[in-house]
Amino acid sequence: MKLTVQKTANPKVKPAGVPKFGTVFTDHMFVMEYGGGEWKNARIQPYAPFTLDPSTSVFHYGQAVFEGAKAFKNKNGEIRIFRIEQNFARMNESCARVCIPAFDPSFVESALKELVLLDGDWIPTDEGTALYIRPAVVASDAALGVHTARNYIFFIILSPVGAYYENGLAPVKLYVETEYVRASRGGTGHHKVAGNYAASLKSGERAARCGCDQVMWLDAREHKYVEEVGSMNIFFRVGDRVITPELGGSILPGITRKSVIELLKSRGIRVDERPVAVDEVVAAIGDGSLTEIFGTGTAAVISPVGAIMLNGRELTVNGGEFGELSASVFDELTGIQTGRLPDRFGWVKRWR
Repeated sequence: MKLTVQKTANPKVKPAGVPKFGTVFTDHMFVMEYGGGEWKNARIQPYAPFTLDPSTSVFHYGQAVFEGAKAFKNKNGEIRIFRIEQNFARMNESCARVCIPAFDPSFVESALKELVLLDGDWIPTDEGTALYIRPAVVASDAALGVHTARNYIFFIILSPVGAYYENGLAPVKLYVETEYVRASRGGTGHHKVAGNYAASLKSGERAARCGCDQVMWLDAREHKYVEEVGSMNIFFRVGDRVITPELGGSILPGITRKSVIELLKSRGIRVDERPVAVDEVVAAIGDGSLTEIFGTGTAAVISPVGAIMLNGRELTVNGGEFGELSASVFDELTGIQTGRLPDRFGWVKRWR
């Protein structure tokens, strides 16, 4: 498939400083459509709205998936992209789960490279900043009826970002949700399906009313085992090991999660992937054996957890401070991403 490029005739004025996460977008976007049994019309074009019929199927039946990745620019002007092939592989898996046709990840990656290079001046270089990459696919049939769509739009938009949380790396407080659930085994929790996030909003509002930053989800069957946090996978440091909930069909297989596990194991630290009961977490906080909780995700990278709130009771972790291990993991991972530290795992591609 040929990629065409149309450059904007009206470049945007770039904002002063780093905007709030996900609120400002670059001059161009990548778009292609699916119809007649194939992906086609691949192009880079000026950033612009879509015109969609009120009957467009994604509005009614939620057939949509997305991804999140980051590009970085170091002080030498080198553009670095972190494990993007993992994002596109996971995106195709999400597509398969909701009956969206697969795309060629190599072609889309090459198109993304051209898009990022075209809008390279938008990549911030201050510490803690990046260019956020949002690929998405939505069903675009203009007809009602619950069935697999025949037409789709694939697009990628770019956004210069700083810290995901307004308080940066300040430890967050998690609200343990004991009533609602995010996902169940056999559902779509293992994939980045748009509907997963709609289902999480009610609990997010509850968390905010309690002064918490995110929701810690429990399993759908017993409301007993920790699964993940609203925008992150979750890790617990207990004694000389690190524990994280095992993937079992309802937890997103995070790329940052995978990277952190590989990094910790390379240091000789034991990582257990297994069920983690919330009562076990509470007991370990109480006896002092649990010394750190931290989340992992593309947006925040590493997010230290300073407290959890369960049934109105607030439990403080590590004195509410950023833990030693999670801080060192954050430093190494961001160092690899930006080129400040050697990429000993071969995770980064360099684009010029």
